[in-house]
Amino acid sequence: MPSAVTIRTAHAQDLPKITTIYADHVLNGCASFEIVPPAVEEMTRRMETLLAQNYPYLVAEEAGSVIGYAYAGPYHPRIAYRDTVEDSIYLAPHAAGRGTGTTLLGALIAECVARGFRQMMALVGDSANTPSIRLHERHGFRTIGTLQSVGYKHGRWLDVVLLQCALGNGDHTPPDRP
Repeated sequence: MPSAVTIRTAHAQDLPKITTIYADHVLNGCASFEIVPPAVEEMTRRMETLLAQNYPYLVAEEAGSVIGYAYAGPYHPRIAYRDTVEDSIYLAPHAAGRGTGTTLLGALIAECVARGFRQMMALVGDSANTPSIRLHERHGFRTIGTLQSVGYKHGRWLDVVLLQCALGNGDHTPPDRP
């Protein structure tokens, strides 16, 4: 990855570029199971909701332009899941394969550890999405299952690969939060 790439907390002014990056994945890929790209107003609402709940939301920036983003959010809404997060990571097409995703996911994991989360789940859309699966494996995720044919997009059935990574003390000690 070029040294000019920096990782930082996302800000409101990043949302038009974040929305554009995500729209490309919605329209052309299978990582997201959305069919219609959300407008910048919806992406703003989503980001503000996560930040207000103390979840990390990061961007990768190169030469003043956002080229990728990643965030963690709740894995499930029930209270017993409060120490488990789900990650999402999206890159602009020209940023793929250059190490940006590795740096971004590493920073996201570090932020989640610092905030006391104990498990991170990754739900990778499309079992053929080996770059995303390998990215997660490089960060210590292990595949724990495949949900077969749970989505239908671009004229075909899609799997979801479920991966999990322990954060910090993982399940070796009780969580720090009540």
